[in-house]
Amino acid sequence: MKLIIAAASITALAVAIPFASATAQSGTEQMSSAKMGSHSPANIEWKAGPPSLPAGAKMAVLEGDPAKEGPFVMRLRAPAGYHIPPHTHPQTERVTVISGTMFLAMGENLDRSAAKTLPAGTYSFWPAGMKHTVWFEDGTVIQIHGTGPWQINYLNPADDPRNAKK
Repeated sequence: MKLIIAAASITALAVAIPFASATAQSGTEQMSSAKMGSHSPANIEWKAGPPSLPAGAKMAVLEGDPAKEGPFVMRLRAPAGYHIPPHTHPQTERVTVISGTMFLAMGENLDRSAAKTLPAGTYSFWPAGMKHTVWFEDGTVIQIHGTGPWQINYLNPADDPRNAKK
């Protein structure tokens, strides 16, 4: 009799554990994203970049709101010759090069001759507070994703486009 009860208990657990795990996973997925979204290249709505970036780039927010707390995904379309002066971010920055090439100089010296060349398909990330500068010799699209609010803090306040408008 004890063997039958033990076997029944093991069988019940074998069924209950995967079901509980699937239910918990489903609940997590529903909590992290309330709706489905999809953006084909043809339907991305490009707008002028934010005032915190030098003029000339276009920006498209694909998910979330970079100005608010929480996850976001946005793309930056930089024209040939576009440059973002030395700066930092208060959160980890995560970048995927979608097309073109991004050049990245990091650290205290920001030596362009020691810059990393990030061709299309490259994924990179660097920690909050890392000093860096980026530029694009040809038209390039990058995707930035992270946790907002997204901010850019220029090392030299004179480089900040928001200060030029004052």
